[in-house]
Amino acid sequence: MSTNAKQAYETMQATQGQSEGTGEWFEVTQDLIDTFADATHDHQFIHVDPERAKASPFGGTIAHGFLTLSLLTHLVGSIRSEEARPAPRMEGLIMGVNYGFDKVRFVSPVKSGSKVRASGVTKSVELKGSAINTTRTITVEIEGEDKPALVADWITRLVFA
Repeated sequence: MSTNAKQAYETMQATQGQSEGTGEWFEVTQDLIDTFADATHDHQFIHVDPERAKASPFGGTIAHGFLTLSLLTHLVGSIRSEEARPAPRMEGLIMGVNYGFDKVRFVSPVKSGSKVRASGVTKSVELKGSAINTTRTITVEIEGEDKPALVADWITRLVFA
């Protein structure tokens, strides 16, 4: 175990259960949906055919669930703490990587032209040798909707020297 990881872990433990804040609104355009469809080879009509999708239960095209999930990096990057807490200094931090997800739920569809934003809560912080795993519950809300688009427990790993 690195001393740097242990010190960062002790600092980060205090964030468990705390809100990280709320991010900025981001519009999910039809062009973005089409680009994602091309990248993933998923051209189901509910995503890319506005005329045909009008007759669907959604009343128009919707973003792929995995598109919404892939936007987490951008959406979470815009989160600012309500208390404007400075990020803790982390000596010896080598890198941060995606470790995975414990749970992902696509609660409501994101219609083309909708705006979404993310909020986060630190669920847990675990020391793993010279690394720290942080699990954050991220909720992606849709402007004007009662139910969120997505709720996910996202695990990131910080690796220390």
